[in-house]
Amino acid sequence: MIAKAQAKFLRISPYKMRLVADLIRGKSADYAMQMLPFLNKRGAKFIEKALKSAIANALNNEDTPVHEDELFISKIEINGGPTMARFKAGAQGRVKPFKHRTSHVIIELDRI
Repeated sequence: MIAKAQAKFLRISPYKMRLVADLIRGKSADYAMQMLPFLNKRGAKFIEKALKSAIANALNNEDTPVHEDELFISKIEINGGPTMARFKAGAQGRVKPFKHRTSHVIIELDRI
């Protein structure tokens, strides 16, 4: 592992984030950065931001100098965060519960 970045408490469900994460897992960081802006998924913005942070962490690491072209995504993990329970008014005075799910993203980069 050359660099690591994480984004926590993102207001999108882990299921939706995993759809995007599966597309870039194992790819080079440069290729993933080119691909993410063109995906028609909301989770792509969150993963792109975390990936930019991981790349910056790798480039600023003074122990092992590395170029951006040498990095690939060795691990991308999407975990569920805390779920917020909310309620909405239903028919005939009832209450309809629903859940606001959150996600945690962990991205690790390594050298090719």
